[in-house]
Amino acid sequence: MALKATIYKIDLQVSDLDRHYYQRHVLTVARHPSETDERMMVRVLAFALYADPALEFGKGLSAEDEPDLWRKDLTGAIQQWIEAGLPDEKRLRRAAGRSDQVVVFSYGGRSADIWWEQNQSALRKLDKLIVIRLPTEQTLALAGAAARNLQIDCTLQDGELWMVIDGVSLHVTPEYLIAPKS
Repeated sequence: MALKATIYKIDLQVSDLDRHYYQRHVLTVARHPSETDERMMVRVLAFALYADPALEFGKGLSAEDEPDLWRKDLTGAIQQWIEAGLPDEKRLRRAAGRSDQVVVFSYGGRSADIWWEQNQSALRKLDKLIVIRLPTEQTLALAGAAARNLQIDCTLQDGELWMVIDGVSLHVTPEYLIAPKS
């Protein structure tokens, strides 16, 4: 018998001072049986950073042809394709062909550093790509805050995130390895 996804209910309040976006999102996040708390919370952090009424969680690990998150326009065209982890360069090339922008949230310490060293020259050739590296101690702190029901207040300013998760404050400083094109 196949294991089922674990469902998480997240009440996310986003105050993005950089984009002047202030919205509450009530999220239902399915955590795949093979997914860690760290990866799931990175997906939630990615949602907070790119929050938009049209942003949705994809099937993620359950589907090869869908990202972890995506935002589509009213015609169904993919505007943003967001991946968490260390995706294959070929997958990112395909994603860039299908969407207006591709964002990767890399994490995992030394594994993420090795992935970047091996792929950076090929990835820099993708015009639509943004690569964000998350510090290990910060993603592990996020993982430690994971629970089935969460209240998260997230404030973004000057590219940094301050998150209060059920009363616990966390500071996240994303590092842009490939920054957005101006």
